[in-house]
Amino acid sequence: MDWLSLIPFVIVIGLSIWLKKILPGLVLGLLVGGLLVEFSVLGGTQKTVDYIVTTLSDANNIKIIAFLYLFGGLIGMMQISGGIKGFSEWIGDKIDSQRGLLSLVWLTLPFTFMMPMFRIMMIGPVVKSLMKDMSISKRKVGFTMDVSTSSVIVLLPVATAFVGFMVSLVESGVQKYNIGMDPYQIFLLSILFNFFAIVMLVIGLIRTFWSSSEKERSKKQTDEENNGHDYHRAGIEKELSTVKSQPWNLIVPLFLLLGLTLFLLWQDGVANGADTFFEAFSEGDATFVMLLGVFVTLILTFVFYMIRRQSMEESIYHFYDGGNQLMQAIILLILVWALSLVTEDLGFSQFINATLGSFLPGFTIPAIVFILGAIVSYFIGSSWGTWGIIMPLGMALAVSTGASIPLTVGAVFASGSFGAMTSPLGDTTITTASILEMPLVDYARYKLKICAVGAGIAVAIYLAVGFFFV
Repeated sequence: MDWLSLIPFVIVIGLSIWLKKILPGLVLGLLVGGLLVEFSVLGGTQKTVDYIVTTLSDANNIKIIAFLYLFGGLIGMMQISGGIKGFSEWIGDKIDSQRGLLSLVWLTLPFTFMMPMFRIMMIGPVVKSLMKDMSISKRKVGFTMDVSTSSVIVLLPVATAFVGFMVSLVESGVQKYNIGMDPYQIFLLSILFNFFAIVMLVIGLIRTFWSSSEKERSKKQTDEENNGHDYHRAGIEKELSTVKSQPWNLIVPLFLLLGLTLFLLWQDGVANGADTFFEAFSEGDATFVMLLGVFVTLILTFVFYMIRRQSMEESIYHFYDGGNQLMQAIILLILVWALSLVTEDLGFSQFINATLGSFLPGFTIPAIVFILGAIVSYFIGSSWGTWGIIMPLGMALAVSTGASIPLTVGAVFASGSFGAMTSPLGDTTITTASILEMPLVDYARYKLKICAVGAGIAVAIYLAVGFFFV
C-alpha cells in the first residue's frame, strides 16, 4: 500500500498546475494524506492538525520561521528608508550609454541581493527612468534585471531570504534518511551544482556586455498591450516616489548583517570544536546563527535609524509590513514540512526504493529531478513551492540509487530557478513586466527561448557530472 504515499504529491502538483497557485494544493494534499493515515473524517482531520502541530513544535523549524519573518521586517525597514533609491540616483547621473545602463543593473546587486522582489521593486523604476532617453530594448533590460536577480540570489550562501528556507528543506531530508552530513554543508556544496543558475549567469553577462543591441517594438504596439498594467504600475510608482534618498540607510544594515552572520557562524563553529577557519563554517549551527545575526542587525539598524531621525512609527509599521510579505512563504514552508511527515508515514521512502530506485541509474537522477522540477516550476511559477514539492522526491531517489546528495539537491534548487526565470506566473516576471511596461506573455516567451538553451546545457552537465559522481 506504499503507493498511497504518491496521492498527496499528485494532488499538490495537479491542483497547483490547474489553479496556478500552490497553497490550495498543499492544504488539500495534506488533508487527504491525513485521511489516508486515519481513515475517517474526524480522525483524518485531527491527524492533519497533529502533523502541523508537530512541525511547529520542532525547535529548528521555529528558528527558520522566526528568521524569515525578521528578515522580511528588516527588508521592509530598508525599503522605506530609501537606501537603494539614493544609491541608484547617485550612480544614475553617470550613465550615458546602453551598456552603462545594463552595467548599472549588475552594479546594484551588492546592495539589493537580499530578496528578489526587493531588488526588482527598488531598481526597476530607476532603470525605467534612465531608459527614456535611450533606444534600448525593454525586453533586454528586463531580462538583465531578472537574470541578475534569480540566477545570483539563489547562489549566495548567507543573508538572503532563500537561505533559511533552502537549508530547512535539506535538513528535513538529512534527518529522515539519517544522512551523515551537515545540512548547511550539503547546501553549500549544492550551490556549486546549481548548473542552471550558473549557466544563466554566464549567458546574462554575455548578453549584457557582448551581444548586439535588439530593436524595440513600436511604442504604439507596446502601449496597446500594456493597458492592463496601468493600475499596478501606478501603485508601485506612487509608493516609491515618497521614499527619501538615503543610501547609508541600506549600506550600514547590509554590511552589519553580512559581517555579523559570518562572524557568528565562525565563532559558533569554533565553540563546537572546529580547528580551522573553514571547518568552523561547517561546524557552526547555521540556522541559529542566521536568526541571531538578523535579530542583532534589526536592533542596531533601528537604533541607527533613530539617530538619523527616521520616524519610529514608520519604521515599526514597515517592519511588520515587510515580515508579513514573507508570511506566504512561511505558511508554505509549514505545510511542506507537514506534508513530508504524512507521506513518510504512508511509506513514501519505501515505495521509491522499491520502484524507481530499483531500475533508474544513479547518474541520471540529478538530470531527471531537474527536468521534472523545471516542468512543475514553470506551471506553478514558484521556486519556493517547487523546492518544497520536489526535494522529498529528489532526496528519496538519491538515497535509493546512490546518487550524489549535494548534486541532486543542487538539481532541485536549479529546477526552481528555472520557473522563477521563465514562468509568466512568477512574481519576478510579473513585476518586471509591469514596471517596464511590457506585455507579460510576450516577455515570458522571450525569456523562455533564452532559458530553454540554459536548461538544455544544464541537463547535459548533470548527466556528465552525475556519471562521475556515482
